Amino acid sequence: MSRLQRGAERDTRAGFRSERRDYSASVPQGLLKAARKSGQLNLSGRNLSEVPQCVWRINVDIPEEANQNLSFSATERWWEQTDLTKLIISNNKLQSLTDDLRLLPALTVLDIHDNQLTSLPSAIRELENLQKLNVSHNKLKLLPEEITNLRNLKGLYLQHNELTCLPEGFEQLSNLEDLDLSNNHLTTVPVSFSSLFNLVRLNLSSNQLKNLPAEISGMKRLKHLDCNSNLLETIPSELAGMESLELLYLQRNKLRFLPAFPSCKLLKELHVGENQIEMLGAEHLKHLNSILVLDLRDNKLKSVPNEITLLQSLERLDLSNNDISSLPYSLGKLHLKLLALEGNPMRTIRREIINKGTQEVLKYLRSKIKDDGPSQNDSVIETAMTLPSESRVNVHAIITLKILDYSDKQTTLIPDEVFDAVKSNIITSINFSKNQLCEIPKRILELKDMASDVNLSFNKLSFISSELCMLQKLTFLDLSNNQVGSVDPGKLKTMESLITLDLQNNDLLQIPPELGNCVNLRTLLLDGNPFRVPRAAILMRGTAAILEYLRDRIPT
Repeated sequence: MSRLQRGAERDTRAGFRSERRDYSASVPQGLLKAARKSGQLNLSGRNLSEVPQCVWRINVDIPEEANQNLSFSATERWWEQTDLTKLIISNNKLQSLTDDLRLLPALTVLDIHDNQLTSLPSAIRELENLQKLNVSHNKLKLLPEEITNLRNLKGLYLQHNELTCLPEGFEQLSNLEDLDLSNNHLTTVPVSFSSLFNLVRLNLSSNQLKNLPAEISGMKRLKHLDCNSNLLETIPSELAGMESLELLYLQRNKLRFLPAFPSCKLLKELHVGENQIEMLGAEHLKHLNSILVLDLRDNKLKSVPNEITLLQSLERLDLSNNDISSLPYSLGKLHLKLLALEGNPMRTIRREIINKGTQEVLKYLRSKIKDDGPSQNDSVIETAMTLPSESRVNVHAIITLKILDYSDKQTTLIPDEVFDAVKSNIITSINFSKNQLCEIPKRILELKDMASDVNLSFNKLSFISSELCMLQKLTFLDLSNNQVGSVDPGKLKTMESLITLDLQNNDLLQIPPELGNCVNLRTLLLDGNPFRVPRAAILMRGTAAILEYLRDRIPT
């Protein structure tokens, strides 16, 4: 093609492009060329006030380089380009998107967070392959009904907008697994939400909700429910029947009573701080077999029942700023990492003991327990069936609580007798914390089809071993207070069930961006490491923000 002919072809489209010439110029041709190969284009943080036409038309127009007198190698044939599947235009100044959005029907990921969008175009219905849509941190007041056409959507992120309601037919998004509606102006949750039966994570925090519909219990796969910072006065009793629920956040509401949770056998964290709860009874505690974190701070509690000792897995108990004057001595039997008591009118424990921290308080409470001989709650139970070599093993915990506990022994290896004691019992939790382990015991693989919860905190582990990656049902992994120096995101990606990963207080000098691809993680704790990025401000925004930050920094 002659130079004149090429010029003529460009002229036929000149008027079409003239309005957006400046914006198109802001996208380097090399970036577009790479996007045609990879199917991914990242235009975040480019100060764009509208999307350049060359982006919408990337798979429609003949590329610029094809109009030049160039020879193409077999790997660079522009007519064999890859359809754009991932488009990131976050952190710009976009106020609207045009209907040209329909020119990218192959998109599976569209990320436009942190812009100034007040609406979405109706053409969004054309993106039928979309699996992830991030429109958080914009100025949306309404969602178009056409969004309900996105039947393949798995992740929808709408936090930090100005939404007051959701469109009719929202429940048609039945493949949704992750839905974030936090920091909007919602006053009700549609009853039809119960049809979102694949939902695993639902964030409704920082809205204006006064109640939750009982039908929400229809979300049988829901593991993470966040209703912090609303106006809730009661919780429907049906919520207690959500068998998959693992994390429940109800902080900063107006709750006066806590429901019992008879079916929530997997509940690991219950956060009900900053409410008006006056009583904690045995019925609130007796079913919480798996609870690790119980946050009751800033309520109106006057006492703690003896049944608190039923929570054998409990690691963090926050009772600060209540009206508690005494604690049951049996509380000392729990293996707590944190017991927060500040702001209570304590009469039975001296202030100097409380000031020395959790372990001193527990030690004091244990010293007050009268020596009545072994009881059903003692940590070691010897029966006629117990071999002498197993007397150091918590057989009671194995049989009744499904916990393999060999913690706080300061040992460098776990004895075979610990694993031998499991016999044919089912084990869901492993606690080898507070030892001197430098490596994971190989025999942990004997529990790979059962164990969902592993606590290896306060050891000397320096990396995440392949043994852990083979625990197929692992959902909770605590490696805090070790010497872990690096994280292999490839290994973590294989741990598809992992929801909570605690890496606090280790030796991590850097966090690989690819860790952001571990989208199943709902709780990632990284405080107390020497890395510089992500900065503390990002860490404070929570796991979703950390993963998003990391993903945005994956080299394209």
